[in-house]
Amino acid sequence: MENVYTLNIAGLTRQLPICKVNDKLSIAAFIMFSDVELTVACATELLKKCPEFDVIVTAEAKGIPLAYEMSRQSGKRYIPARKGPKLYMAEPVIVEDQSITTAAKQRLVLDKKDLEYMNGKRVLIVDDVISTGGSLHALENLVHHSSGTVVGKAAALAEGDAADRDDIIFLEPLPLFFHE
Repeated sequence: MENVYTLNIAGLTRQLPICKVNDKLSIAAFIMFSDVELTVACATELLKKCPEFDVIVTAEAKGIPLAYEMSRQSGKRYIPARKGPKLYMAEPVIVEDQSITTAAKQRLVLDKKDLEYMNGKRVLIVDDVISTGGSLHALENLVHHSSGTVVGKAAALAEGDAADRDDIIFLEPLPLFFHE
């Protein structure tokens, strides 16, 4: 039998495989990709907890399905920060972050036109899981290149110590699994 963690979230139950990050740490892998039922349910419940906002910003990663669904349900635009500059970006703004699930530093990029769109707006940062907060920090840095105001930082899950933070909105905690 595979080592799994049973997660109850937004009225649904999922079995998450426990994956080894290194000799001292394993995580329960939470993947929203292709789980439409879970994505819709989490978006619905998370929107109930979020403050008023005008635009959603997320990182180009596993948070996109959640941000998209929250955008669809709320009728508000979402902007994904890309992993690298794209040819269509006339004036890309780049920040770096470190994630628990990725060995190398990641770059997040928004075009200046997206930052201009955020000017004067209430910005909600959305991700699937908040763990170390590296991606959140990078997204906040990007938003600060505009005159938009971050009104909330939201995720389906808060992993490890992130569940103790009072500056984030989340549906359920997700434990880390430490090895001796």
